[in-house]
Amino acid sequence: MSRLFGTISVYGFLIAGAMALAVLYMRCQEKRLLLPRDSSLDLALWVIPAGIIGARIYYVAFSWEQYAADPVSVLYIWRGGLAIYGGVIGGTAGALLLARVKKLPFGKLMDMLAPALILGQAIGRWGNFFNQEAYGNPVTDPAWQFFPYAVRIGEAWFQATFFYESLWDFLGFLLLHAIRKKIRRPGDLFACYLCYYGLGRAFIEGLRSDSLWWGSVRVSQALAAALFIGAGVFVWIRETGKHAVSKDL
Repeated sequence: MSRLFGTISVYGFLIAGAMALAVLYMRCQEKRLLLPRDSSLDLALWVIPAGIIGARIYYVAFSWEQYAADPVSVLYIWRGGLAIYGGVIGGTAGALLLARVKKLPFGKLMDMLAPALILGQAIGRWGNFFNQEAYGNPVTDPAWQFFPYAVRIGEAWFQATFFYESLWDFLGFLLLHAIRKKIRRPGDLFACYLCYYGLGRAFIEGLRSDSLWWGSVRVSQALAAALFIGAGVFVWIRETGKHAVSKDL
C-alpha cells in the first residue's frame, strides 16, 4: 500500500482531498440555489459519514468472503473497499434526513451535491491506482502495454479502468457545471448525474476484473444500467410535462 512520508495512506489522502474539494465547490453554489448559508457544510456533515458507511456496507455485502475470517478488518477502510454506488445510496439517505430535519428542499440539495460528487469521484479513483485495484482485463499485446490504456500491476499489464472512469467523471463534472444554471426543476441536475454516470459505469464495469458479483450478475453494472434508464425516463417525463412534480422536491 502506497504511503506519503511512510505514514499517510495515499488512498486516504486522495479520498480526503476529494471530499474537501467537493465541499468547497458546494460552498460556492449554495447562494445561487437560494439555500440558507452554510447549507453546504450541513450537507457535507450528513452526507459524508452516511456515504462512507453506505460505501463500505455495499462493498462488504458483496465480498464478505474477504472479511469472514477477520470481521474487524471491515473497519479498515484505508485499505480500500469503498463502493461508489453504496456511497451514493448512503449519501442520498443522509441528504434526505437533513432535508427533513432542517426543512430544506431535497432537490436543491441534491443538485448542489451532483457536480461536487462526480468531481470527487474523478479524484478518488486515483486512490485505486495507488492501491492497485479497480483494474480491467489483462493486456497481453505489448503494443497496448502503455498508460493510459493499461496499467502495470506487478509483472503484468491490465486495462486502466480506474483511469477510464476518472476521465469520464471529470468530463461529467464539466458537463454538469456547464448546465447547472439551465436546470429549471430542482432534482434534475442530480438525475442528469445518475444518467450520465450510469451510462459510463455500465460500460466500464464490464471491463473490470474485480467486479462485485451477485450470482452471475455484476452488481454495479446492473445498477448503473438501471439508474441510467430510470433517471433518463425521470428527466424526460418532467421535461415533457407529463408528470407534475413539486418545485420544492
